[in-house]
Amino acid sequence: MAIRTVTLDGITTIEIARPEKRNALTQAMYRDMSASITAARADENVRALLITGQPGIFTAGNDLEDFLRAAAASGESSAVTGFMQALFECEKPVIAAVTGAAVGIGATMLLHCDLVYLSDQAQLLLPFVALGLVPEFASSLLLPQRLGHARAAQVLLLGESISAAEAVELGLATAVLPSNDLLAHARRMAKRFNSLSPGAVRDSKRLMRAGSSAAVARAMQEENAAFAARLQSVEARAALQAFLQKRRPDAGRSS
Repeated sequence: MAIRTVTLDGITTIEIARPEKRNALTQAMYRDMSASITAARADENVRALLITGQPGIFTAGNDLEDFLRAAAASGESSAVTGFMQALFECEKPVIAAVTGAAVGIGATMLLHCDLVYLSDQAQLLLPFVALGLVPEFASSLLLPQRLGHARAAQVLLLGESISAAEAVELGLATAVLPSNDLLAHARRMAKRFNSLSPGAVRDSKRLMRAGSSAAVARAMQEENAAFAARLQSVEARAALQAFLQKRRPDAGRSS
């Protein structure tokens, strides 16, 4: 299975396990992750969730061929939206153990995790504009808030990557660890919630997000609409086709 979910010792671990495709996410994988989050939220014995990937790769983001097929069939990608909503609404603590490159939604989902631990091999990359698209998962709101407009523009408009050390310095991650120690450390941190009052943790997380939750929800909605529109543009079609063909997009196209 491309998504492996295990609940043990009060922790639900969601492992992205498609290394042959660099953990690129399909619609089925999004649905499986949404179902895992929903089940963990409903299980009183689960105190925290842990999301991780494979050695050297967290996720390469969307499987573009699968994503484009779904978008062509329905005009939208509801499985992706469902995953975003499930993670955004999760009142239990979510820990990410980022095992390597985190691209696209692999990076933006980290903005909705409570503790983010990166391997020393990790890099965050948001190549939306290069693909003729726009940011998603409220990254157009949250990154300028956290980084300031100028640094966020480097990341979102120019698509510059963020190293693990930079992510911690910028407040996007909790700590950097050697690759071999990453998952064990993240699990230790997740298990600490077993000794804490679940109600107090839940209420504290809600209060921490209360001032921004409405704006985040609104940003996600606006981004999703803009993203769907951009998918139909000449720019995006050319850029995505070039990406799938492993070549540079033609210059000068506009829509």
